[in-house]
Amino acid sequence: MIHSLFIINLQGDVFLEKHWRSPISRSVCDYYLEAQRANGNDINPVIATPHHYLVSIQRGGDYFSDCTESVIKENYVVVYELLDEMLDNGFPLATESNILKELIKPSNILRTIANTVTGKTNVSDILPTGQLSNIPWRRSGVKYTNNEAYFDVVEEVDAIIDKSGATVFAEIQGYIDCCIKLSGMPDLTLSFVNPRLFDDVSFHPCVRFKRWEAERLLSQSVVAIPIYVRHNLSIKTGEQARLDLTVGPKQTLGRTVEGVKIEVLFPKCILNCVLTSNQGKYNFDSVSKILHWDIGRIDVTKLPNIRGSVSIASGSNTAEINPSINVHFTISQLAVSGLKVNRLDMYGEKYKPFKGVKYITKAGRFQIRM
Repeated sequence: MIHSLFIINLQGDVFLEKHWRSPISRSVCDYYLEAQRANGNDINPVIATPHHYLVSIQRGGDYFSDCTESVIKENYVVVYELLDEMLDNGFPLATESNILKELIKPSNILRTIANTVTGKTNVSDILPTGQLSNIPWRRSGVKYTNNEAYFDVVEEVDAIIDKSGATVFAEIQGYIDCCIKLSGMPDLTLSFVNPRLFDDVSFHPCVRFKRWEAERLLSQSVVAIPIYVRHNLSIKTGEQARLDLTVGPKQTLGRTVEGVKIEVLFPKCILNCVLTSNQGKYNFDSVSKILHWDIGRIDVTKLPNIRGSVSIASGSNTAEINPSINVHFTISQLAVSGLKVNRLDMYGEKYKPFKGVKYITKAGRFQIRM
């Protein structure tokens, strides 16, 4: 049960709130803001306070084309109408986007003008067809000119690498993003070459979970690390150090590593960095003490390297200078876990759809300790 909902902007100000039971003071959001200041964006989704639990989530693009503070403010009435339909006295009621879009028509200029003139609202007078169906996520009588089913297998590598290059922690979290445009009410079966790689899965309600449990097993696999960073930070004098970083691919099966970005998180005693890179651009934020190096695509014939001097505040304890490196990357057409889609079968309809699968591996929380 949800007592209250608060929407917070990037400055930490509450600009929308709704209460289903007794109103709760917006000061309860201070617990979330304190966690944000302490941990950045790496915040526990559930925060326990003395009297309540705070559940935080960031979403966008489900109902409006874009979800920003200005968009929400422009559609205050629609947002409150949506919240009234989604929760009944604090309990979830209608949460499927198809049903919500039939219940409450998304705003546009013409509808807004018409509602202003006639005094009507965006709430439909007709109950959505999926509201009483056992498959509420799909409208009835759906027809497409081109029938197609495309799947993106996206894997995110979470890892912690120690100073010696050994893996302290590594796991893969992923999802299969489906773009399905099929007419009628087909029944689909998606099979995998090696489903035993799956562990701790969650599904859309359309998946028959009992069948999934009956036809496969669960097990763990070793996580392959697809990128490495050779690093060296040597302190020459009490106020000067030398930094040298080299980035290269590792266990990528010949695939190109793209979108590579390096963030070096320095302690507060670091004053400045004067560096030279053979690829990409860098900048050092003297306030946050973070070195940003935007590499882009890795050229294996000439590995990206950045080196130069690092200025240290006088009187600092150099033994406590232990920066960490956050790595971002993307590898197309590679599932680092080895997961592969075997086939997609369709029953209940006579047409043959277009089908396709794309694999993407990217960095999740990927950290290297120096």
